[in-house]
Amino acid sequence: MGKNLEISFLLDFYGEMLTEKQRDMVDYYYNDDLSLSEIAENEGITRQGVRDSIKRAEAQMLEMEERLGLARRFRRISADIQQIYSLAETIRRYSDFPGAPREIGDSAARIMVLADMLEKNE
Repeated sequence: MGKNLEISFLLDFYGEMLTEKQRDMVDYYYNDDLSLSEIAENEGITRQGVRDSIKRAEAQMLEMEERLGLARRFRRISADIQQIYSLAETIRRYSDFPGAPREIGDSAARIMVLADMLEKNE
């Protein structure tokens, strides 16, 4: 994942732990694609002040991720849910073969429903 996407992703997890001004500046820079100069003009501060605020916020979010690992855990769980769903779909397809017990297909369908529920509640 590129740095811009990584910081934007971390902002979703740790943005509320930043100051409102830091959160806004990181959001403007990474999500709204504003330049440092544009942000400085909008906020009434220097370009260097914007840069310093963004760099501090980045460092804080990276440190929080290092300590808490919420974004890393979210990615792992999302990948695991996708794998569960894929495996259940494969099992469901095999249950369509003649002579396969109906319970296998029913169980695979239930697993897929549970995976969908987990994915929506991440």
